[in-house]
Amino acid sequence: MADAAGPSVGPLAQRLVRIPLTWSLAPERAALIVRDDARPFALLGRWAGGGALIGSEPARVAAAEEDPFALLDDQSAVHGETGDAAAPYGAVGGGWFGYLGYQLGRRLEPIGAGPRPVRALPAFAMAFYDHLLRLDADGRWWFEALWTEERGPALEERLATLERRAGAPIRSRPFRTEPWVADPGSAGHALAVAACRTRIHAGDLFQANICTRLSSRLDGAAIDLFATAVARLRPDRAAYLSGPWGQVASLSPELFLERRGRRVRSAPIKGTRPRPADGPGAAAEREALVRSAKDRAENVMIVDLVRNDLGRVCAPGSIEVRALAHPHAHTGVWHLVSEVTGELRAGVGDGELVRAAFPPGSVTGAPKVAAQAVIAELESTAREVYTGAIGFAGPVAGLELNVAIRTFEFDREQAWLGVGGGVVADSDPSAEAAECATKAQPLLEAVGARLAEPRARRAVPRIAAPRPLRLGPRAASRPDPSAGIFETLLIAGGRPVALGRHLARLAASARALYDSPLPAGLERELIAGAAPAGDARMRVVLRPGPGGVDARYELTPLGERIVPVQLCPVTVPGGLGAHKCIDRRWLDELAPRVDGEPLLCDLDGRVLESARASVFAVEGPSALVTPPLDGRILPGVTRARVLALARELGYELRVEQLDISRLARAREVFVTGALGGVEPAHLEPGGTGEEHRVTTALAEALRDAERIAMAPA
Repeated sequence: MADAAGPSVGPLAQRLVRIPLTWSLAPERAALIVRDDARPFALLGRWAGGGALIGSEPARVAAAEEDPFALLDDQSAVHGETGDAAAPYGAVGGGWFGYLGYQLGRRLEPIGAGPRPVRALPAFAMAFYDHLLRLDADGRWWFEALWTEERGPALEERLATLERRAGAPIRSRPFRTEPWVADPGSAGHALAVAACRTRIHAGDLFQANICTRLSSRLDGAAIDLFATAVARLRPDRAAYLSGPWGQVASLSPELFLERRGRRVRSAPIKGTRPRPADGPGAAAEREALVRSAKDRAENVMIVDLVRNDLGRVCAPGSIEVRALAHPHAHTGVWHLVSEVTGELRAGVGDGELVRAAFPPGSVTGAPKVAAQAVIAELESTAREVYTGAIGFAGPVAGLELNVAIRTFEFDREQAWLGVGGGVVADSDPSAEAAECATKAQPLLEAVGARLAEPRARRAVPRIAAPRPLRLGPRAASRPDPSAGIFETLLIAGGRPVALGRHLARLAASARALYDSPLPAGLERELIAGAAPAGDARMRVVLRPGPGGVDARYELTPLGERIVPVQLCPVTVPGGLGAHKCIDRRWLDELAPRVDGEPLLCDLDGRVLESARASVFAVEGPSALVTPPLDGRILPGVTRARVLALARELGYELRVEQLDISRLARAREVFVTGALGGVEPAHLEPGGTGEEHRVTTALAEALRDAERIAMAPA
């Protein structure tokens, strides 16, 4: 028998229909019912005042070009007496379900360009579901739908299908993950925390949430990992989403926003301590957390931020702090949790509410925009779903979103997990790195996983990466590709050297960044422009426009080159990326601070590239080592040519991670670029490779190859 909120008033009118179900399943088992359907979701824990919301086969999928915040309000009314007070408490029926990725914050505030994404998930994924399964607070399952006469037959068929599946044996399938690797590791994360503290002490901001990323490979299905983890951890705001883009398995304990009627609630978490299994140990850690001035300060700052965010959309005087820094137990950890409430002003919808508060304050910092800029500067990889929000907005139940922490993300077999914490003026960098491990440990244990073993200690003292420089009161912005990209070519005897290779790299960047081909006839134009130049430097600039890309070039004399090149290590978390951007503000601001050529390294001390060239080390008699093309560095044209020549000449080639210590011990160091070819280099303050035997041989081989290529046919 259907329990309908209000009568049907027409063939297109929707009414809330609730049908009680006779079966009893644990929520994590019920989630497996929809595993093979289109775009399944499962919200498990305390959603909608109950225990689970599960669905699949949406009626509508949001397009990538739509405004996800506006979509939250794009819902038809439910006819009859369907106000929140009239609907059964916790009833949902349907609505928009999905995630809002962290990077959507860039659409709301001007934030500098950040690090590259390792695996680019969509900025958001949302779909409208007109039916779902709900487990209420009393442990009873319901089939709920936003029923219309038009959809009636399809909904009846869905109900029958789901009931049939629930009556069959439901088993999870085996899965496993490889050992998880942190990027950066604990020392690198501590370095980022120390750099953040420098900015806090300088007055740039009060707090920022700095994160690291754990990566692995998944053998099996993400939904089985999710179901296993939920059964063991029982988080308050767990969420699973799947689509053609990948999967998300969030084990979050944190409520970002809840709206029922006009009432809004947020429950930010800030402050963490381990929670040992033994009672006395757990009690001691709880007491230490309660007494921690640092953790309380973190929490209070974020509460003030949340009050300010809600104050943008709530009625004056309606905002209250219902709880401040209360200790709550979660699996493996204690957290300090606060609660802020308010009453929305008349006319404010869910879209405006979420815009006002997004991204969540507890995972950004204060002031929020300054914190987001520092996050972009100091983190090694771009956040995707992590630290955004997951949940739903519906015409019956209102809005509920979690903070997407404790969140596994998947793209085919690739898996990653972000962990981090708030940094304030008195944060201890080593303790912050340990807190990341504390937060990750119960998650990995719940899915039968472990961290990769740290690398064995080196016999030779390791040279650490330098702390990321503070270049000014505003966080240094990485290159912004929206301004355009460029290529630098050597013109020799009126002919562009390696023109085809340079145009291929330019075309790849144009496709990736602007979804545009190169202008027709560009190669002929460059050849003609170079002919009268003799020996010169050609700069080809590509800028995006409404009709595609526009190309221009300029010729300048070749400048004098200083060799050997003196390399000075500078830390750039995650590098500057694989595209040669016109925006060189960061490098321009850096130049006066560095004595020599900046050698860009990541937080773990791994060498990336120099500010203008690819880097090679020579080990042993004749082994060449250069960092891999992993998206963090420019795919050097001359680098590729030198690798091909070295292979022909019989040198051993190793394309692998190369840290500063290893570079310092190398027999020779050289850099490669379009204008200089192969040039000897050394680390400051001393030099290596006095004879540069291999460097000289490769430089001569490259010049010979160019002479042959440029010779008249």
